[in-house]
Amino acid sequence: MTLRERLGAELFRKVAGPNGEQARERVHGTPGPRWFAPDSPIARVHGDASMFVGGIRAVMLQSLHPAAMQGVADHSGYRGDMWGRLAQVSTYIAMTTFGTERDALQVIRAVQRAHESVTGTMPDGSAYAANDPHLLGWVHVAEIDSFLAAHDRYGQQRLVGRDRDTYVAQTAVAAEHLGVIGAPRTEAELRTVLEAYAHELRATPEAREAISFLLLHPDLPLAARPGYLSLAAAAIGLLPTEARRELRLPPVPPLTNRVLGQLGTRTIRWAMSSGHERARGLQQETARA
Repeated sequence: MTLRERLGAELFRKVAGPNGEQARERVHGTPGPRWFAPDSPIARVHGDASMFVGGIRAVMLQSLHPAAMQGVADHSGYRGDMWGRLAQVSTYIAMTTFGTERDALQVIRAVQRAHESVTGTMPDGSAYAANDPHLLGWVHVAEIDSFLAAHDRYGQQRLVGRDRDTYVAQTAVAAEHLGVIGAPRTEAELRTVLEAYAHELRATPEAREAISFLLLHPDLPLAARPGYLSLAAAAIGLLPTEARRELRLPPVPPLTNRVLGQLGTRTIRWAMSSGHERARGLQQETARA
């Protein structure tokens, strides 16, 4: 196995989990109608290496909603299994973007069932629930804004014109099946919804602790940590200034941010390209069957 193949396999194992190969075969090899075409805006964004930066930024931004963060602090196993949690999220995104409609709905139902037990009480005595449409709405828009921001900066094929609104509208399909009410359908609507949440956002001690853990304890070999930190630095550089200040994260000089992000995403794209080509081939074969 070449260095490229070893690196690609290790990256895939980390983000997709120990059953990643089976999941990939199911996503791309199962026949049946799909929500989106292989060349659609959502497929271009969610299949790009820039998602590594976008995913880290999304976690940071999402942590700023106290109720969403309390649910993570009370119920998530991120301290003991950070990569296992990531594998669950990446499988969800892959299935709802590239999988059959049947499998997409199945994974959405599984998430809804898991959310049923994620309830609790805030320090002020108010209740929170992971299935609350308002919280789901915040998680969705913070995620989509992050994926789009990272793709704009580091994506291989930028979205322009109507493709940007199409991307936002396509992400609303799974979001509304999950329980989001009135998910944005255009980039302008996305900006409006993000602004509407602004007064609710602040960094709690739980949020700062979680992001510190994300940055300082990635559960990676020492040799892999510089690459991970370059992606994390790129994600910090894409955060809104107020979000970065709330989380007490250092500013990243624009040039440093761009260089680190480009280096990280290009390395990932190079290492994982053979796997992506194989996945595309599987989906094309399935479509012809």
